Amino acid sequence: MATTVDVNGRSYNVSSPPDTPLLWVLRDELGLTGTKYGCGIAQCGACTVLADGNPIRSCQMPVSALGAAKITTIEGLGGATPLQQAWVKLDVPQCGYCQSGQIMSATALLAQNAKPDDAAITEAMDGNICRCGAYQRIRAAIKEAAGMPSVAVPSPALAAPAPKA
Repeated sequence: MATTVDVNGRSYNVSSPPDTPLLWVLRDELGLTGTKYGCGIAQCGACTVLADGNPIRSCQMPVSALGAAKITTIEGLGGATPLQQAWVKLDVPQCGYCQSGQIMSATALLAQNAKPDDAAITEAMDGNICRCGAYQRIRAAIKEAAGMPSVAVPSPALAAPAPKA
C-alpha cells in the first residue's frame, strides 16, 4: 500500500510499510540524505525535520502517522537562509554530523520567535546533542541570524597558534 507524503513542497507516493520511520523513507526511498541517523530513539536530535513548521524526530515518526503534514528537511531550506549563512560565517560545524538537526530546530525557533533570548534558545535546542560541543557557536549563529548581538566566538582556525618557522 502506497503512502503519500509531502516533503519540501513536493508530493511523493512511497511504498515503504506504514510503520517505517520517516527517516528511512527520506533517506532510502527519496534519496534525501541530509537528515541523519543518530541514536534511533529520538534523544539526540540528528534526525530532526519540520512537520508543519514544528521540529520532530524522524527516526521515531512512522510515515503513516504524518497524515497531511508538510515535511521540510535540511534540503528544503535551500542552503542560503540567514541561519545557514550565520552557521557558515561563525564556523559552527566541527564534525558536522548533528548540524542538519540543529539547523532544523533553530529554524523552527526563529519562525516562532524572531528575537529569542538565551532561555528560549536553550529550551528550543534542548535535546539536540552536539558531540563536538559547538553549543556556544550554535547560540551565536542563532542570534546572528536574528540580527541580535552575541558574544564573539573565535573560529577554531583563529584559536590555534601559528606554526613556528
